[in-house]
Amino acid sequence: MAQNSDRMKGGLSKAPHRSLLKADGLTDEEIFRPLVAVINSQNEIIPGHLMLDKVADAVKAGVYMAGGTPLEISTIGVCDGIAMNHAGMRYSLVSREVIADSVELAVAAHAFDAVVMIPNCDKVIPGMVMAAARLDLPTVIISGGPMLAGRGPKGEAVDLDTVFTAVGKVTAGTMSEDELLVLEEHACPTCGSCAGLFTANSMNCLVEAIGMGLPGNGTVPAVYSERLRMAKRAGMRVMELLERGITARQIMTPAAIRNAMTLDMAFGGSSNTVLHLTAIAHEAGADITLDDWADVSAKTPNLVRISPASERHMEDLYVAGGVPAIMRELDRAGLINRDALTADGRTMGAVIDDAPEADGDMIRRLENPHYPEGGLRVLRGNLAPDGAVVKQSAVPAHMRVHTGPARVFECEEDAVSAILGGRIVAGDVVVIRNEGPKGGPGMREMLTPTSAISGMGLSDSCALLTDGRFSGATKGPAVGHVSPEAAAGGPIGLVAEGDSITVDIDAGTLTLHVSEEDLAARRAAYSVPAPRVTSGALARYAKLVSSADKEAVLS
Repeated sequence: MAQNSDRMKGGLSKAPHRSLLKADGLTDEEIFRPLVAVINSQNEIIPGHLMLDKVADAVKAGVYMAGGTPLEISTIGVCDGIAMNHAGMRYSLVSREVIADSVELAVAAHAFDAVVMIPNCDKVIPGMVMAAARLDLPTVIISGGPMLAGRGPKGEAVDLDTVFTAVGKVTAGTMSEDELLVLEEHACPTCGSCAGLFTANSMNCLVEAIGMGLPGNGTVPAVYSERLRMAKRAGMRVMELLERGITARQIMTPAAIRNAMTLDMAFGGSSNTVLHLTAIAHEAGADITLDDWADVSAKTPNLVRISPASERHMEDLYVAGGVPAIMRELDRAGLINRDALTADGRTMGAVIDDAPEADGDMIRRLENPHYPEGGLRVLRGNLAPDGAVVKQSAVPAHMRVHTGPARVFECEEDAVSAILGGRIVAGDVVVIRNEGPKGGPGMREMLTPTSAISGMGLSDSCALLTDGRFSGATKGPAVGHVSPEAAAGGPIGLVAEGDSITVDIDAGTLTLHVSEEDLAARRAAYSVPAPRVTSGALARYAKLVSSADKEAVLS
């Protein structure tokens, strides 16, 4: 059977190419097998990536067992937790595009036959999946898996969000610095993607729901040997996909994307998933809009709540049957496309038929959901004509409708200073602008201000809205992705200190209570702020990036 790699290694004219492959130590037997790129984001700074060398070794063993020749290629990654609340966070979303481009370049330039991708954290996962859609080769994705939750001084489960929130508690005087130190040392006890349903774990689960990852990809803990066995199977499965001629886009169909959106709403994933899954769909030719997200949310009950929406963690979902068990329950309502292909070699229907039934506790039954709609909600109004997103599964019932005075800040740092300085009070609506894709630039993630609000005891009495974005650890009525952003002339740039704003999650609206005449006058006097960065990668990104409602991708 002809191989894609034949154009790089076959025939008389490719003797120089084979010579270079032999310089890699490959034998003729290895060269003339199918060549499988093993894309590995392993590094020593991101906790979720520390062990990916072992995952890669297992993948390569699986490829060899199935008759292929694996060749490992590395790519970059950014730890959002470490990059949080300083200039480093401006680079996080940018890295998604760099990762997608670098994987595409490396795989296409070397004419590989198939690909196994090994991501594990926030922007690495969507970046690799976007590249998979562009390349359209037989592809399997095997993540590094979630971190186990830590244990606090009373044996309670804790995670990274616990530490972020504790900073606000220390500032508020409700926790001592010694208690904070105990949490600092125990909240992240193992390698893996942070233990709650934050962006990394949300995306790893969605990869499974799309069909690009094997069952268990999103939930098998990073430190379990089961993860290495899964990695070996991933190496073998990609060879099966190659033999059957099944490529990434045959799996990432509109129906598969819809399955992933449905799962997202059912388990209340990070609001970042709206950006990432929409960008993946665009690359796969299965475009979706905020209206599509709103439609899926309206039809999908919220069945699972994991930290920060509860005290449960990814290991609890793993024990309850993981993603297939959630999808099996959703299938009872006819919400899952059973015919979608998966990298497992079976249809999604066959995968979920083998899953355990929902236990009614960790995974609630359809008859007793946490909420009748999905975990995310799209909001629109005169403050967000093109839309905004809130993680409604983490909003207290009494805060689903909130009206209060705007407290306006031009950057995240100023807002955090005000929150920790006690200048934000119950009832306020914190507005953080000029943090969007262009204005940031880079659309920074706002875990620090949302955690500070929580730690100061204000998450059930204050709202926060921004043209930036949020970590999956967000609690309370935190509205992100406000579009158009301030740097694009959006209404959020016109908000004045003290303006009355209503966040109405029930109605799906975001309203600035200012007359059209006053807004017109403000708009006439408004000038877009000068770019914060004028050189390097961020400046190029700001010039090319689309708005948040259009995936924040490069044009």
